[in-house]
Amino acid sequence: MNTTRCSFLIGFLIIFCTTSFSQTTVSGSFMYQSILRTYRIYIPAIYNPSVAVPLVLNLHGYGSNNTQQEAYGEFRPIADTANFILVHPNGTLDQTGSRYWNCFGGPSTVDDVGFLSMLIDTISASYNIDQDRIYSTGLSNGGFMSYDLAYLLGHRIAAIASVAGGMVYSHLGACNPIHPTPVMQIHGTADGTVPYAGDAYFVPVDTLIKFWVNFNHCNAVPVITNLPNTNTSDGCTADHYVYSGGDSAATVEFYKIQGGGHSWPGAIININVTNMDFSASKEIWRFFSQYRLNNLSNAMEEHGFEIGIPVYPNPSNGNFNLKFIDASSRTIAVTDCLGRVVSEFTSVGTAAEFYVALPGIYFVTVTDGVHSSTQKVIRN
Repeated sequence: MNTTRCSFLIGFLIIFCTTSFSQTTVSGSFMYQSILRTYRIYIPAIYNPSVAVPLVLNLHGYGSNNTQQEAYGEFRPIADTANFILVHPNGTLDQTGSRYWNCFGGPSTVDDVGFLSMLIDTISASYNIDQDRIYSTGLSNGGFMSYDLAYLLGHRIAAIASVAGGMVYSHLGACNPIHPTPVMQIHGTADGTVPYAGDAYFVPVDTLIKFWVNFNHCNAVPVITNLPNTNTSDGCTADHYVYSGGDSAATVEFYKIQGGGHSWPGAIININVTNMDFSASKEIWRFFSQYRLNNLSNAMEEHGFEIGIPVYPNPSNGNFNLKFIDASSRTIAVTDCLGRVVSEFTSVGTAAEFYVALPGIYFVTVTDGVHSSTQKVIRN
């Protein structure tokens, strides 16, 4: 996906930026499902362990890595003044030797949702993280992964932003977040890697925006602002769409880059027609900083729906039980990490049970016809 020229420029940028910020960057790793997973954490100089701070996940694109994303999708100067911790994880290697996140609906069994959840736990054990202010963003494949986290790790993620990413049809079909979810999408109309109009695999950007607008119950008609064309030589312009009025004030924001390519607006290097009229990183943090998970989750609680329905034992050797506060009729769906339905049934009463045959991480979604709650379970 990267040309030789782009790889060279990014490599040069990595050397420069790593030297500049190395004193506040910590590299780490741990084993997860027999795979050594690696990451880099950036801690701003103003961080005080006595004060809980936000955590931002910044996920690389397909064929890239965490160091490249750290330099290309630059957030470190923003973290220095806004006081949040920044983590750049690495995906795993596919059969071609390219790093990727397992969110395209393919045959891979890599559990990146579980890894990123454990990564949050690992960072939280060493740093004072505000658990209501954890966000995910990423470029391309990292944007796809951020969308997956919005519904598969919704009990931890407050808001997400995708740059030149999206969702595949199978994952959009399984997408049922447990709370209103603020979403920002940044996408070029001339993106040749993740087509704006979609294809047989990728959901069209307009369809994706409409899904999240409807899910959050935002106003269907956006406020549109044409950004000043401050850089007339970048070959593109930008329009900003804001869909407000959602549940718990959750909004959907969309930067439509007219003529823009597969790139990160405002990046230091210009590849694939990069918009230079605004900084994607600054706008993403401005967007994230508005939202807290507890405020978003309250939208479900105000409707009287159960949050955190007990599932036990968890982990289990296959048999799981659920308990409810009343005997209402509910639909229970069990999906794997790829969004495939393993089991689906209707339950009436204060208890239910289900069985999962194969080891792995699964998600149990309980729906009463209006609201839903999702819990992660582990089959040993």
